[in-house]
Amino acid sequence: MKRFLSLLLLFSLVSASAATPLRPNRSADRWARKTLRQMTLQEKVGQMILVWAHMEFTNPASPQYQHLLAEMRTYHIGSFGLTIPAVYGHLVKSQPLEAAALTNQLQRDSKLPLLFAADFERGLSMRLDGATAFPSAMAFGAAGDPDLARQFGKISAIESRAIGVQWNWFPVADINSNPANPIINTRSFGADPASVSRMVTAYIEGAHSGGMLVTAKHFPGHGDTDTDSHLALARVNVSRDQLNAVELVPFRAAIAAGVDSVMIGHLTVPALEPDPDRPASISHRITTDLLQHELGFRGLVVTDALDMGALMQAFRGTTAQVSAAEAVAAVKAGNDMVMIPADLPGAYNGLLQAVESGEISRQRIDQSVLKILRLKASLGLNRNRFVSLDQVTQVVAQPQNLALAQLVSERAITLVRDNGHQLPLNLSTPTVAIVLTDDAHHTEGGEEFLHALRERAPSIQSFLVDSGNVETLSPSVLSAITAAERVIVLAESFPSAGRTVAGKATGSAGLDPQSMQLLSMILQQAASRTVVVGFGNPYIGSNFPQVSTYLCTFSNTPGSASAAVRALLGESPITGHLPVALPGLASRGAGIQRAKLHRTDAAQP
Repeated sequence: MKRFLSLLLLFSLVSASAATPLRPNRSADRWARKTLRQMTLQEKVGQMILVWAHMEFTNPASPQYQHLLAEMRTYHIGSFGLTIPAVYGHLVKSQPLEAAALTNQLQRDSKLPLLFAADFERGLSMRLDGATAFPSAMAFGAAGDPDLARQFGKISAIESRAIGVQWNWFPVADINSNPANPIINTRSFGADPASVSRMVTAYIEGAHSGGMLVTAKHFPGHGDTDTDSHLALARVNVSRDQLNAVELVPFRAAIAAGVDSVMIGHLTVPALEPDPDRPASISHRITTDLLQHELGFRGLVVTDALDMGALMQAFRGTTAQVSAAEAVAAVKAGNDMVMIPADLPGAYNGLLQAVESGEISRQRIDQSVLKILRLKASLGLNRNRFVSLDQVTQVVAQPQNLALAQLVSERAITLVRDNGHQLPLNLSTPTVAIVLTDDAHHTEGGEEFLHALRERAPSIQSFLVDSGNVETLSPSVLSAITAAERVIVLAESFPSAGRTVAGKATGSAGLDPQSMQLLSMILQQAASRTVVVGFGNPYIGSNFPQVSTYLCTFSNTPGSASAAVRALLGESPITGHLPVALPGLASRGAGIQRAKLHRTDAAQP
């Protein structure tokens, strides 16, 4: 408790100059209205479209930057979503200073102040190296303390504003009630509407205090699905009563907390929209009638990315024609901003032509653009749109913030089962440690787990097994565990957009079939002496009812890896509780509590 209080005190000392809390006022409103009157129709349409920009070092004279500049000026783009490039399907992180330099350069070249958004669901560390690395949302649910989520929001806001990002596409307000959900999973705070609502509210409060716009997603709730909407159209097949009692509860809480925007998901909800070919994102019944009229949301309504398979499959034609149809349908449904069209000229020209033909009224366009301009003014972008590069190094990754992120990771650790009373482990006995990952490349978290074990027991035998080498390494792994007195398996899996397994187009957040088979063989041979750590996706354990000892981290960050090692060895207490039910293993709220060992060397060789 003393450590936690000291972290709270240190946190309160974070420089307030890094960001200004949002303060809508008459001056901001006057600027927004005056600016709107001076804009052309083309400029207004451009304000309603958001496109990607890569956070990487880019010389202003380079072809890459000139392409961005041409998009911005030709189509009058008013907002960018910042991401990072992918190499062979894997994201390559950049640095905070590179991101800040890019936002400044684009702001310098834009006629109107730009709004920069990002998917910082775990803070800046989602996309940038060197920033404070928080665990996934479900780890906060397991820790069970809304104040941690509040501080998470504030730190993320201050760091984001320091690099010129003013808008985060978070919190995830989905209730992850379906264990087979391949894309929400640990991105959700949990499965209990009341608990998720508390976390969502706390995060919004914290982010607002740090001057950040936030987004509740994916309305009206993506948790009770078994399909990744990046790949195919997801379906929420529940009654209206259940929607009211479960899915909509956190969104109501977010609206009450003053959430700035709501992102509409690409999913069908028969109880709300009977047309099976009309996803929520283009449904007037859901986007306008339910969200804005019934729930009373008056903020910015935005689509999920238009280039996602779930929506694109709802239209026919060329990519440009589909993008045009999507954008027009989304605005007619009640969205204020269309995000990431697959074809920017198609979406822009489609909206322009819809207004010129009278299909969409100019008043409807003005209504949305005024919202966007007001948000920009509430951030102070009409007065100063730039950030100080010197401030980046002072604000990002402050030691007390890194300590808080690690504290969350440790408090999230949940012991689901320990039938053989194996914990805390003693590494002086012959031990084999195996990292099983669903990725084709080793992750930082898995490597950190083995590194932390080797620091304590250099003689430990270890294996890094991924989908590319599982067939080759399986015989060696099975041979090694024969002679081991203890076996530790870190089973790593996490939700990843567009990921398929065994050719299934619905997505997956589980281990690949060969890794599942290897873990099954390990447990068949040595279940009573094997500890399994669900590293990320906690539902992995439900596939192995024979598991004797099962520990969950709810995240696969390096911080969660080191927290898992400390928990396994008794170096830190185990205090987490399941924020979701694990079929066949444990109910929501379960969690075996373990105190920290009094002798710090008790688990050492």
